[in-house]
Amino acid sequence: MPGPLDGLKILEIAGIGPGPFGAMMLADMGAEVVRIDRAQNVLGGDPATPPADVLNRGRRSIGVDLKHPEGAETVLRLIEQADGMIEGFRPGVMERLGLGPEVALARNPKLAYGRMTGWGQDGPYALAAGHDINYIALAGALEPIGRRGGPPIPPLNLVGDFGGGGMLLAFGMVCAVLNAQSTGVGQVVDAAMVDGSAVLTTMFHSFRAMGIWEDERGTNMLDTGAHYYDVYETADGHYVSIGSIEPQFYQELLRLTGLDGEDLPRQQDRAAWPALTDRLAEVFKAKTRDQWCALMEGTDVCFAPVLSLAEAPQHPHNIHRGTFIERDGVVQPAPAPRFSGTPVEVQRPPSHAGQHTNDVLTDWGISTDEVEKLRRAGAIA
Repeated sequence: MPGPLDGLKILEIAGIGPGPFGAMMLADMGAEVVRIDRAQNVLGGDPATPPADVLNRGRRSIGVDLKHPEGAETVLRLIEQADGMIEGFRPGVMERLGLGPEVALARNPKLAYGRMTGWGQDGPYALAAGHDINYIALAGALEPIGRRGGPPIPPLNLVGDFGGGGMLLAFGMVCAVLNAQSTGVGQVVDAAMVDGSAVLTTMFHSFRAMGIWEDERGTNMLDTGAHYYDVYETADGHYVSIGSIEPQFYQELLRLTGLDGEDLPRQQDRAAWPALTDRLAEVFKAKTRDQWCALMEGTDVCFAPVLSLAEAPQHPHNIHRGTFIERDGVVQPAPAPRFSGTPVEVQRPPSHAGQHTNDVLTDWGISTDEVEKLRRAGAIA
């Protein structure tokens, strides 16, 4: 069955990180996404052996020389038929290629023109280089992450590149496409990782305004300050996670750890949190992770084992849900979220750069003769 975005046509100017992730999400939901790779990056490859980069799953690839006038014109011809386009260059690059939003929207007034950057299209930092760690730092999302007395700990590149970047871009594209369908007017989607990362901190700004969040790292309920919301090492060197925030869940934690018989301070006595953390650490170190799983999984403790990337696909709950899939020998997360009426699936494995140049261009209305002329001119791979 077609996915919920079936019929949507999106062009993706190939990039790294958040742009491909946003495009992957749209493709996972059923959109036809065509990745435009640089012609010089087209090195061939056996279609029977797809690349392992699953961020590029679900879409076909064409190779185009964007600096060649006929290459840029070819992209504009595709734009005329597209619902949206995604690019992730620094501000001004697409304009210099003759593919900026003013030109693109002149060719297709209903186009959703998605721009994925770190700092945004304007502002003092707009033209500076940067990476996830820098964007989340400026957004205020990095400083609170870490333990008391220690430095901020970068949370991989999940917050900037993916949560505050690619996912924000995909959401923005769907919003702009829906708006264009109702108004007939396209627009630019300025998706900046610094903005998206800031949005992800909304609840913590609320907590500060309510006076229930301390600015000192590692002293709050959700930042490892509280003993009942933390990870603990087990006897075999693994870890388990505890999130017993609500009083009834906390009582279950005390019962199953055997601490309900001890004379302990109140759960919300912040001054006692360090000592209670130490006590829980002693208790959890007395059993293996599997032993704690046998005792606590399925209870209201709010418990889960801390699994590695290799272990997570093997957990019974994830197997039951189909949270991970294996395709062409690569284990990867399945498309999400789920839909009751329009089930989603990976449309195709990752493509080699330029693998579908002929097929895509002819499918999008460019004749075989024109394709050959473009190839002889060096405009396409």
